Parts: sequence; C-alpha cells; structure tokens
Amino acid sequence: MKSADLTPHEAARWASRAGLPLPDDRHADVAVTADYIRAVVATLRELDFQDTPPAAVYRAVSEDRHGTV
Repeated sequence: MKSADLTPHEAARWASRAGLPLPDDRHADVAVTADYIRAVVATLRELDFQDTPPAAVYRAVSEDRHGTV
C-alpha cells in the first residue's frame, strides 16, 4: 500500500519540527526526496532476510597484497 505523497507544506512543517527550517524554494525538493526515501524503505521492508545471519556473525579482515590475512 502506497502512502500519500508528502506535500511541500508538510515537508516544511516536519523540517521545522525537527529544528531544520527550510527556505521556501526548497520545500518541493525536500518533499520529493522524502517520498523517494520512503519508497526505498518500503521496498526494503518487503525483503525476506530470514536466512541471513546478523551482522555480528561476520568478522572484518583485511588482506595484504598477496591475498593472505
């Protein structure tokens, strides 16, 4: 289910509530960007990560130029 698009007025209001007042000419751009981010997050929420181990399982190692650890 797609949520309603964020209007420029709503974007300005939410930014102001977050302590980030926007110039008038930025309201529409911020609304479009926020809608895009919401769409990406909605897509990620639909993915099934059930068989994916949590990040804590992985160990970061670097290899030297010869491919050894």
